[in-house]
Amino acid sequence: MTKHAAFCLAGLILAAPVLAATATTQLIDGRKVELVAMKNPAAQATVVFENGSRATVDKWDKVIDGIAPQASVFAYNRPGYGKSADTATPRDGLTIVEELRRNLQHEGLAPPYILVGHSLGGLYMQLFAKRHPEEVAGIVLVDALYPRVIKKQEDFPLLTRAGEWLFFPSMVRKEISGIYETGEQVMAQGDIDSKPMVRLVNQPKGATAVPVDFGVVNSDPQTIAFVRALYPHAKTVVVDSDHQMQSASPEVVVQAIKEVIKAGQYQ
Repeated sequence: MTKHAAFCLAGLILAAPVLAATATTQLIDGRKVELVAMKNPAAQATVVFENGSRATVDKWDKVIDGIAPQASVFAYNRPGYGKSADTATPRDGLTIVEELRRNLQHEGLAPPYILVGHSLGGLYMQLFAKRHPEEVAGIVLVDALYPRVIKKQEDFPLLTRAGEWLFFPSMVRKEISGIYETGEQVMAQGDIDSKPMVRLVNQPKGATAVPVDFGVVNSDPQTIAFVRALYPHAKTVVVDSDHQMQSASPEVVVQAIKEVIKAGQYQ
């Protein structure tokens, strides 16, 4: 079990949602979507944020403040989070990516995008970039999940599955059940090695930083080697922080986004 995988998983399980004060609610495809859309007419870059599991748009507040002067911004809550309404659509990555694209179109934000994804949101952004590379100028993965790190849900320990039903709302449970499938969807797409990418990896050094394993992580050497080999041209930055890096170390995330904007295709 790697420390990174353990802390990433612990954040996915334990993070608690808080409503974003700056968000508005829009009706998109007949469903209420809570979102933040900030258009900067002087900027070429549009930065799109995807939350981790059980997280809401307010987690990005400090990061948005840091990059808004030089980019347009879009962040939102997926169905069942904050004031965003539930949905009956599947919660696999392909469905979530297409919902995000429709949200962006509704707000009049055109590609190419800088995609920024935290934890589970990072997995969705990998799929977005691979599925629609022509719409993507760069990617920032914030302590992200990667394909094949999380086991199939039927292989979760019984107590973990029971905990999901006791403590998680239905939309969260459905997203978790779709993690493995989403990872395979990522792997079925082409490569994105030509895209500027920064991978931010949380490795806390404090004595109280204890990895948590709920029995759902593939920690065998083959999986570890597989994840390390993904995206060989990406810049990897190891940070002594927290899984909620965008809140704990927003300056690191802001710097990564600025680097990718500079390297993006805006000439």
